[in-house]
This record gives sequence, structure tokens and C-alpha cells, in this order.
Amino acid sequence: MVFLKTHKTASSTVLNILYRFGDRRNLTFALPFLDHLGYPSLFQAQFVKGFDRTRSKEYNIICNHMRFNLPEVEKVMPKHSFYFTILRNPDHVFESAFSYYHDVAPAFRQAPSLEEFAQNPDKYYRPNEMNSHLARNLMWFDLGGDHNGADKPEQVNCTLRDLDAAFDLVLLSEYFDQSLVLLREALCWSLEDMAYFQLNARGKSDVLSLSPSAAIKLRQWNSLDWLLYRHFNASFWLRVAAYGEARMDHDVSRLREMSRRLSSTCLLGDGPAADIQAIPLEIRPLSSGTAKILGYVLKSNLTGPTKKLCTKMILPEKHYLARLMKKRDQTVPQSAKRWRLKISRD
Repeated sequence: MVFLKTHKTASSTVLNILYRFGDRRNLTFALPFLDHLGYPSLFQAQFVKGFDRTRSKEYNIICNHMRFNLPEVEKVMPKHSFYFTILRNPDHVFESAFSYYHDVAPAFRQAPSLEEFAQNPDKYYRPNEMNSHLARNLMWFDLGGDHNGADKPEQVNCTLRDLDAAFDLVLLSEYFDQSLVLLREALCWSLEDMAYFQLNARGKSDVLSLSPSAAIKLRQWNSLDWLLYRHFNASFWLRVAAYGEARMDHDVSRLREMSRRLSSTCLLGDGPAADIQAIPLEIRPLSSGTAKILGYVLKSNLTGPTKKLCTKMILPEKHYLARLMKKRDQTVPQSAKRWRLKISRD
């Protein structure tokens, strides 16, 4: 299974679902040396810690941040692996990136506000500056493209055809539950495997707004992201139509009810904690830039398997990754048991 984890698209929540699935079944993750697979460089097989070109072991899941490079991914993952990713409305991706990466992207740091940047991006943006990819066409870049490239129809259409061929499914953040239902069917998982709590999210009051004129200019600035998003938005709804409207509504309701029941069982309060200091350090999310990331407080009376499940469901990405790395390092090297996804290709 190959999940291309894109930035600011609800991908951390998908990652937690994959972590829990693989962790519970002792599957082999292709993990990084630190916290990403060589990003922002194009992915190379050598970015996987312990990668062995003799293929003495087989990886089941690769899902940490990388910049997509299909030939190198194919060196690591078995043939017929299931490839999927997630996209989001580019306006929302950019707004979130401006907040989250404000301190590491010079273009963002120099701009007085998101509104000022959107009105005149060339005033603050330098194409070859470090981390410039965070400030333009970020999803296009994550998928292996040139974030400063021209949106020429022939080049764009060629890239989109390649991505269509590479990915079995593309999820949409705005229709997250519908996306998980489609993913569940494609992987032949149970709906329970898809239950989740939203991770790495900000409070609604922290979301920045734009004037209509700035929003129009921002869409022109991120034109490649918009071409990408519109293309896969259309294919997504074809998948939904094939699934069936009534069936989709039924399964989405079931998934939401499962998440509500788990929330009632696990969480103190109805959702993310307003006071981040109330969350123990070992499960507290890390904030970045001007973004204040929300987290959850578990009920104090949880015990046994229930506490274990609830804890894993709210673990921030870096905390869970550290656990998986520790588990990997404590495992005696041996040939991985062959595990195959049951995949529906209909």
C-alpha cells in the first residue's frame, strides 16, 4: 500500500488510520530515518531506513511525507501495490500553509498578511528560494511536479495522464467521509478500520479570510494546483456515482456514528481541547508557525484495550511515528511475512 501524504489536506488523519491498521497487524512499514522520506527532494529508495536492494524483506506500507517519484517507489514496494493520495481545495491548502509554515517559508515570513501576499505574490516570492514550494502549487509539487512550471495544456495533460495511471484512488479532503468509504471498498477493509478523530487541525477562529479580489489572484497564482484538483474532483464523483448515492449515504452515516461512539467512549468533552496544556506531553500535538494545533483529552477512567485504542486514535503524527520506529528497531531482522491487500479494482 502506497499513500502519498500531501501537505495540509487532512492527510495526518488518513496516516493515523494506516498506522493503526498496520501496527495492529504487525505489518512492515517503509519508515524514514527521521520524520520524512527525503522531502522536499524527489523520493529515492535510499531514503527508507534499512532499505535492502537484495529485497531480503518486503514492505507492506509506505505512507510518510515524500515527493512522489514512481520509479523509486517501485524499487521499495511490491508490484501491484495499491496507490492513493488525498487532495484539497487549493485555496484552503494555501491558507493553511501560510499559517503553518509562516516561519520556514521566506515568502510568507516577509508578507505582512495573507491578504497582502495574495494581492501581490511576486513582491515577496523568489522562485529559487529555500522552501519556495510551500508558497506556490504545493500539491503539484508533492506529486512530483515543478511548482514554478507553466500551466501549458500539453504539459499539464501529460502529467495528469501519468498520475491517473499511477494512482488507484484520489481522496478529497472536503468529502472526507465519502473518501474513506471509497477507500474501504477498494481495500476490502471493514468500516470499523476507517473510524477516526480529526488530527493536526486548527480551530475555526484561526482560519484566515481573503477579499474576493485577493482570492481571484491566489487562484491564478496556484493555477497548477487548481488544474490538478479539478481533474481529480471530476474522477472522484464518477467513483461516488458508481458506488451509488443511497449506498454512500448509508455507509457515511454508519462511519460517522462509529466515530461518535468512539468519541463518547474516549474523549473528555465533545471534541478537541480548548486548553492545549491540559493534554499530557506524550500525546500533545506540536504547533508550527502561527498555527495553533488542536488536540484531545482522554477520559481518566480508560483502561486496557480501550485505553490503548483511544490513545492511538489521538496520537499526533510524530508521536506515533516514534513508536513505530522504536518497534521497528526492537524487531529482530527477518524476512517479512508476505501480506497482500485484497483490492477491488472494479
